[in-house]
Amino acid sequence: MRVFITGAAGFIGTAATRELIANGYEVLGLARSDANVAVLETLGAEVHRGSLQDLDSLRKGAQQTDATIHLAFIHDFSKFAENGQIDKRAIEAMGDVLEGTGKPFIVTSGTGLVAPGTVATEDMRPAASAHLPRVSEQAGLAYARRGVRAMTIRLPHVHGGDGKAGLITYLWDIARQKGFVAYVGDGSARWPAAHRLDVARLYRLALEKGAADGVYHAVAEEGIPMRQIAEILGRALGMPVISIEKEEAGDYFGAFATFVGLDMAASSERTQAELGWKPTEIGLIADIGQPGYFNV
Repeated sequence: MRVFITGAAGFIGTAATRELIANGYEVLGLARSDANVAVLETLGAEVHRGSLQDLDSLRKGAQQTDATIHLAFIHDFSKFAENGQIDKRAIEAMGDVLEGTGKPFIVTSGTGLVAPGTVATEDMRPAASAHLPRVSEQAGLAYARRGVRAMTIRLPHVHGGDGKAGLITYLWDIARQKGFVAYVGDGSARWPAAHRLDVARLYRLALEKGAADGVYHAVAEEGIPMRQIAEILGRALGMPVISIEKEEAGDYFGAFATFVGLDMAASSERTQAELGWKPTEIGLIADIGQPGYFNV
């Protein structure tokens, strides 16, 4: 099977590309730069030049392959709404050419804002929100009613080297600017997590076993208290760790204030049962607590 992957040269995409190639798949990876080309060639993937804003390149990539995995997103939170619309148009460009083919089409979303305050499950659907301009899931799953085996994988905080761990990476950068590590309130808000190698395996399993309109959670750890994460960052940076009130979050966290105090726990019980996915990699706290994790 030949698989088109957007974001194939990225943090999760490189792991997914390796996972697929190691299991006998051919990968056609979207490359928007010479650096992306070099990464893909090293991985043994075929290169497809284009970008999320080059809709014709996306159509061609989806048309000439047997399956499509959409991992790319422009992570500039100062233009979150704009980038959400770019993502929506990209999904629709690929989905339109897949209509009626029955081919697998996996899009990527997140667990974070599905059901804050409770443990999010796969059967829950995210509510419309001004704080959620990214509509990848809704746009992608619409094609399940148009003859496409459309699915979505919701990501938690994904870690596993290269100095990245979801929003935690941004918390590290903010702390370095501010001179201390902050958490909101008592720090009991829970954040789910998974290692990128486990996540990559889930993309393969969804490709092989996932059902149309399927929603799958790439969650290895249901919820890690924010205070525990902050304490790890504080030790790594040699900085004080301080509780701040919700009203102070905007001054400290800036664009991320909406997310940091939310209790965003999520379960993957159904995903594991349906797809036979069993996370086995190192946990978040042990991983990011390794010396030099973010200094790459």
